[in-house]
Amino acid sequence: MNDTPLHVLLIDDNAMRASVIEEGLREAGHQRVTIITQMRHLLRQVVEADPDVIFIDLENPNRDVLEQMFQVSRSVHRPVVMFVDQSDKAATEAAIDAGVSAYVVDGLRKERVRPILDMAISRFNAFHRLREELDRTRQALEDRKTIDKAKGILMKRRGISEEEAYALLRKTAMNESRRVAEVARSLVTAARLLDK
Repeated sequence: MNDTPLHVLLIDDNAMRASVIEEGLREAGHQRVTIITQMRHLLRQVVEADPDVIFIDLENPNRDVLEQMFQVSRSVHRPVVMFVDQSDKAATEAAIDAGVSAYVVDGLRKERVRPILDMAISRFNAFHRLREELDRTRQALEDRKTIDKAKGILMKRRGISEEEAYALLRKTAMNESRRVAEVARSLVTAARLLDK
């Protein structure tokens, strides 16, 4: 998140409860607050609002309501703070699996809004960095496997060493202004087509 004012979306079907959170947000310096009280087409409303942070306040949610809220959390990649009055272990685990940044049980008081918001944003950012790192690591591993396959194909077809095969892949990548993994992927695909 940057220094521009945060746009906070507040989802609560109870206008009185929503006003408490809204007041806490405004006292914490967050003036851009949008409130959704109608749960029909919720995901579409959230996407249209395009918030920076989502606050969801649920009194005693049933499984269907929780699942709808978890769908929102999974679909929009934003920090999500969920307040519930009661919870059980399964609901807590489902919230974590859905990517909820903060799952607060036992209601809400306006003086808790700011620290919870700050913690949710920090947790979301940390999780986001970990996910990006994991994605980069997976991609690097996949690229390494593809490069190894391509080297194997070149070694077998041209009768060259592993070092020579890699040098050929690297030279081709440089000549074509492509990554070595992209050249390797093309070679593996072409070899599959030729072997059929």
